[in-house]
Amino acid sequence: MIGRLAGTLVAKAPPQLLVDVHGVGYEVDVPMSTFYNLPGLGEPVVLLTHFVVREDAQLLFGFLTAAERSTFRELTRISGVGPRTALAILSGLSVAELTQAVAAQDGGRLVKVPGIGKKTAERLLLELKGRLAPELAPAAALAPDDARADITQALLALGYNDREAQAALKALPPGVGVSEGIKLALKALTR
Repeated sequence: MIGRLAGTLVAKAPPQLLVDVHGVGYEVDVPMSTFYNLPGLGEPVVLLTHFVVREDAQLLFGFLTAAERSTFRELTRISGVGPRTALAILSGLSVAELTQAVAAQDGGRLVKVPGIGKKTAERLLLELKGRLAPELAPAAALAPDDARADITQALLALGYNDREAQAALKALPPGVGVSEGIKLALKALTR
């Protein structure tokens, strides 16, 4: 029902945000991977969202990238994994790390996430195998040009213009992965 929010970031209290969209404040729960990459208070923000309606609540979850939202949706399709557990998984592991763990069938990485036990980790590995989309492949597997394109797209989605994005890309070391490249580019842009 609500697929995207574009507004002003009013408050941040992990894992919840308050986003003002033309006078309406939306409470949005986000994974820590999104939280760490948010702009400052009073700045514009765009979030892709997932709306959950339950008997006792209506919950809105937000993500900076389509890969995070897609992975969140895959996680919630698994029996016994609700939105809060999926949020915890994405807070403890990046999409690339989760994809690597599933590909390697490494349950040890999943049990490090609070609330994930050995049995849940095994079920996640079994049910996610082959379900994570190819575009969610680990950043390290991307060619440098693909990584730079993804970094540029992320910066544009965060509201930077093309000139600013290109200037930030010039400051990046060669062969940098997407997640690290976004962090470095954002640091370069905030100086």
